[in-house]
Amino acid sequence: MNDIAALSPYSSSIGKSKVESHTLSVLVDNEPGVLARVVGLFSGRGYNIESLTVAETAHAEHLSRITIVTTGTPEVVEQISHQLERIVPIHKVTDLSVSGKHMERELAMIKVCGRGENRNEALRLAEAFKAKVIDATIESFIFELTGQPRKIDDFVELMRPIGLVEVSRTGVAAITRGPQPM
Repeated sequence: MNDIAALSPYSSSIGKSKVESHTLSVLVDNEPGVLARVVGLFSGRGYNIESLTVAETAHAEHLSRITIVTTGTPEVVEQISHQLERIVPIHKVTDLSVSGKHMERELAMIKVCGRGENRNEALRLAEAFKAKVIDATIESFIFELTGQPRKIDDFVELMRPIGLVEVSRTGVAAITRGPQPM
């Protein structure tokens, strides 16, 4: 390889890790203040949250699952996980991105305005992406789309030149594959 940049000590990959996206699944007691403490950990240390989803998953046990998508080097994400584990009402932290195969899905509602050919093109693209029309007027559509976050990103980008007005997304929900629980 005769690339001069590859020879530069500033571009060396030795001792450096690549920034990656990680999906963390956090099992917590369903009580006031837990989410604030989790988010406070991220903001206090300058970590970014790309997606955040919270819901009660075991009513009788008063447990909720927080799904967090964040970016960082593997070392930074491991540090985040360890810091989360030290928060008292947290039962378990799993980095789904490294713990094996998992499924991620997100729901989005996408509002698109258009008339004539733009309207027809929006419907064609929606059909190709298996987006469902959940509201329609003479001038606009609201599409519902469920799938991997990248699929939603792609659909939104295709709708921009057609007449994208607004997007509302739920955030990522994720679960490990196979018979074992988190």
